[in-house]
Amino acid sequence: MKIALGADHGGYQLKEIIKKHLESKGYDVVDKGTYSTDSVDYPDYAKAVATAILENEVERGILVCGTGIGISIAANRFKGIRAALCNNTTMAKLTREHNNANILALGGRMTGDVLALEMVDVFLNTEFQGGRHQTRIDKIDTL
Repeated sequence: MKIALGADHGGYQLKEIIKKHLESKGYDVVDKGTYSTDSVDYPDYAKAVATAILENEVERGILVCGTGIGISIAANRFKGIRAALCNNTTMAKLTREHNNANILALGGRMTGDVLALEMVDVFLNTEFQGGRHQTRIDKIDTL
C-alpha cells in the first residue's frame, strides 16, 4: 500500500516517527512535507495529501498538525476526501469500517507516539464494511 504523509511544524516530529514505522513495515511512503519544525501553514500539507489521494498517487493518507483539528478540516474541504481525526484505536477502526476514511488525522501535540503508531496500524489494516455505510457515504458526497 502506498501512503502519503503530511504535517505542519506542530506535527513534524510525529510524522517522522510514523514515516520510519511505516517504512519498517514495508509500506511505500510519499512524504509531502513539511521537512522541519519551521512554522508553515497546515492547509498546504492537507492539500498535498488530499490531492495525492484524489489523483490516485496513493491509496491513503496520514496528516498531523498540533491538534489534528485544523489539518483535518482543511483536508475535508476536498470532495472525495474523508479525513478523520482520531484519538484512540477504536475511532481509527470504526472510521475505516463505517466511514471509509481515506485520511487519518492526528494531533502531534496531543497524541503519544505509541498510541499514534497503534492508530496508524489499525487504520491501515481495517477494511470498509460497505453495505448501509456506503449509503451514508453516498449521501455525504451529495452535500
